[in-house]
Amino acid sequence: GFKMYTVDRCNFNSTELKDIQYVLSYYYNKIEVTRFDSDVGKFVGYTEYGVKNAELWNSGAYLTQVKTEKGTYCLHNIGVWYSNA
Repeated sequence: GFKMYTVDRCNFNSTELKDIQYVLSYYYNKIEVTRFDSDVGKFVGYTEYGVKNAELWNSGAYLTQVKTEKGTYCLHNIGVWYSNA
């Protein structure tokens, strides 16, 4: 069958918020369809389905919610990850 899944990742050089990049990718059947990148500041679609979702998500409250993940998800966990690196 087909599978849809998401991957969150935080790219960082230090524990400073300005040095953190948050990326949220949506995959369907092993193909990335949509991505949010905190450096870009919005969702980008890579397939017809992904473009439609990106347009919808960029115009609603979901974009605001995902933008906060850089501070809540990444910054919260990087202190632990960075100390183990």
